[in-house]
Amino acid sequence: MILFPAIDLKNGQCVRLEQGDMARATVFNLDPAAQARDFEAQGFEYLHVVDLDGAFAGKPVNAQAVESMLATVKMPVQLGGGIRDLATVEAWLSKGITRVIIGTAAVRDPALVKQAAKKFPGRVAVGLDARDGKVAVEGWAETSTVTALEIARRFEDAGVAAIIFTDIARDGLLKGLNLDATIELADAISIPVIASGGFASIDDVTAMLQPRASRLAGAISGRALYDGRVDPAAALALIRSARAAA
Repeated sequence: MILFPAIDLKNGQCVRLEQGDMARATVFNLDPAAQARDFEAQGFEYLHVVDLDGAFAGKPVNAQAVESMLATVKMPVQLGGGIRDLATVEAWLSKGITRVIIGTAAVRDPALVKQAAKKFPGRVAVGLDARDGKVAVEGWAETSTVTALEIARRFEDAGVAAIIFTDIARDGLLKGLNLDATIELADAISIPVIASGGFASIDDVTAMLQPRASRLAGAISGRALYDGRVDPAAALALIRSARAAA
């Protein structure tokens, strides 16, 4: 299991939203590159970044902040937000992003995901953000009529590296991961699933390491790390010991 620290970008700053609402944003760091450096120094091995403005605009907006992070850290970075065409996928991968996350376009344009995953094996993930079981798009501003499982199944044989499943109702509220829904999704498909939304404490790490969650590839933590509710050293030590035991 990988614990991904999250950096969400709004107006070039590192923020956290509550339930995906841009009006409920808390600024945690004015310098995203410095935040990325801190996470790397704490021992995290993979960074999760979202261009929030890009998700609403449908194209990259915080490119300068992302590029400054890439120039600062050596750990791999996965990036979502505003990636809606193959040219944008290619541009980010060529700039050093390890894995792109396609969200809205996975619902609107599944062919793009399949094309990108075929061209860049192992470097394309799908972001499925669910509200009451249905997938939301356009920076969570709209809710579609399809479920996360329906969309995930479209990509079963496409070579997608991971599904990042977010429970919008919990995101940024520190209520704990929705592991039941995430594990249910992971058990129904062959693509690795990463849990997101609501990560609150070391208890979430412990829960992720239980046998029933063994098919999950990782979890994303944002506000709990910024608020100091999760001690990075303790969380990473738990994960390391679980790996050693396996």
